[in-house]
Amino acid sequence: VAVLLGYALFGSDAYSQQLLMWSALNAVLAVALRFMLLVGETNIATGAFYGLGAYAAAVCTTKWNLPLPVGLLAGGVIATGIGALFGVITLRTKGPYFMLISFAFTEVVRLIYTRIEWLGGNSGMIGVFPPQFLDPWMPALTLLLCGGLILIMSLCEQSNLGRVFKAIENNDAVVETVGIDVMQIKLLCLVISAFALGVAGATHAFVYNVISPGDFSYLVPVFALAYVKIGGDSHVGGAIIGAVLLTVLAQVLQGSGALQHVLFGGAIIASMLILPDGIWGGVRRLVRLVRGDRA
Repeated sequence: VAVLLGYALFGSDAYSQQLLMWSALNAVLAVALRFMLLVGETNIATGAFYGLGAYAAAVCTTKWNLPLPVGLLAGGVIATGIGALFGVITLRTKGPYFMLISFAFTEVVRLIYTRIEWLGGNSGMIGVFPPQFLDPWMPALTLLLCGGLILIMSLCEQSNLGRVFKAIENNDAVVETVGIDVMQIKLLCLVISAFALGVAGATHAFVYNVISPGDFSYLVPVFALAYVKIGGDSHVGGAIIGAVLLTVLAQVLQGSGALQHVLFGGAIIASMLILPDGIWGGVRRLVRLVRGDRA
């Protein structure tokens, strides 16, 4: 982290710094989606909350001329508020039913953007620039913000709250027998994830400067799920590794034309077949093998 932060501050290659910011944002997407997996739910609404944060920051900046910190905070607050409402309504379902509802929610929110001319309609919003004096510091600021969001979710996972999350994933009926309200805990998990996604989405708007409804379709959480599964869902580090590797791979394959999606999909399939528990799990198995540990 220190090395990456140093490069973000003093590196001279603008493209590499841009790639660093994209990787950091995708890492938050992956970790936030994995965070909901702790309670056993695949949240495709990840894309909706990410987009809500981006649009909130864009409105604050381009419509109301508010400063960057307000835009970032607004992204987190809007995503958290709508996430809480979404969770209250939908978390009574579980498994594939919740996943399908969250998928539909993401697409409905995207379609709403296209119908509101005040938000730019299909064309989106342009000119979401940070203050000019912050331009040289944006890579470092993005890395710090994304790192902080990931750290918050990681600390939650390692706390007693995280143990309750895992217990709910394993058997929510047993958790209820000891007097814990499973619905409230799931809602809290969703709200924490939504806040992180909202702030990350707001940061996305300032990094890309232009946003449009197509940027926040169901493909966003689908790719995030790929990051998690390829990197390994047993540890937060796996989600980060998967996000960074696939972000870099997507850039490497960008000049492949129509073959880009075939090659990208092939790489995902190959990695899943070779490392079914992800890169993180594969490395752990290798370490145990070297140490002679059979456990």
